Amino acid sequence: MTSAIRHDWSSQEIEALFALPFNDLLFRAQSVHRETFDPNAVQVSTLLSIKTGACPEDCKYCPQSARYNTGLDRERLLAVEKVLEEAEAAKAQGASRFCMGAAWRNPKDRDMPYVIEMVKGVKALGLETCMTLGMLNPHQAQALREAGLDYYNHNLDTSPEFYGDVITTRTYQDRLQTLENVRTAGMKVCAGGIVGMGESRRDRAGLLQQLANLPAHPESVPVNMLVKVKGTPFAELDDLDPFEFVRTIAVARILMPKSFVRLSAGRETMNDELQALCFMAGANSIFYGEKLLTTPNPEADKDQQLFERLGLHALQHEDYSDAVQEAVIADAVAEQEQPVRYYEVS
Repeated sequence: MTSAIRHDWSSQEIEALFALPFNDLLFRAQSVHRETFDPNAVQVSTLLSIKTGACPEDCKYCPQSARYNTGLDRERLLAVEKVLEEAEAAKAQGASRFCMGAAWRNPKDRDMPYVIEMVKGVKALGLETCMTLGMLNPHQAQALREAGLDYYNHNLDTSPEFYGDVITTRTYQDRLQTLENVRTAGMKVCAGGIVGMGESRRDRAGLLQQLANLPAHPESVPVNMLVKVKGTPFAELDDLDPFEFVRTIAVARILMPKSFVRLSAGRETMNDELQALCFMAGANSIFYGEKLLTTPNPEADKDQQLFERLGLHALQHEDYSDAVQEAVIADAVAEQEQPVRYYEVS
């Protein structure tokens, strides 16, 4: 029986999922996963920083904030030609999506012609395109959509209740508004969060509740393990229990059965066994390459070796597009059959 698409999850229901015996939770998550996806296929993306450092925001986890001394070299916006060279190399290594990130609070109008040319150029290579540029207004979102941008990434980071302990320079509602602008423009949404920032299990449940109760589930849900960078306020936090991270992946899979759940930042410190558990829990997307924006990531050949050991294969671009389209159609049908509850945060 196919899992129902819901947008009305209560905090009590989600916390009850987190509290299940570990084996029961993984069995349920894997069962849900197999209803929609090939359990041995993983969507592979590559992430490139197109503008590094000097961000005015105060996100306490981020080495790119201008407020913290992390030894990061600041770089201007990359030339379009350099971005396209990196995209070609990513495609040659098996990536089906190319993601471009800029350390901005929001893009300025003077930046838009350059990022639009990047989108058009990467699309011409036959890759899915994704960008994360900070907050977007409706006009910017529409311009990116018209350029052919497939996905826009804008994470909620954590629960509304814990958010103020992480960021003060933009509100939770600012983030929700950007996601709404992206949806209205007709782009797909990539939205997730970070765990291991000192939050409680209730906060992890609260983050997933916000994502699952959006009017439409994000097509991609990155779950990041905090990468502790010296110089940031979160550099000395205690490590999150690895099993709690796997639980977060599993609950995300159950709540959003047709979304790609991405095992994202933090993989550099994860052993193969932990990553295998995450795939069992329903993760079916990774970032591929040696660096995620400014922090390390497992080298490509190491990922290939792990895929071979586990019998996994990279999802091809054509299969990926079909799977997303089927999920979007099914989600739209489900939304017509039940009321939608949208949780706003003031």
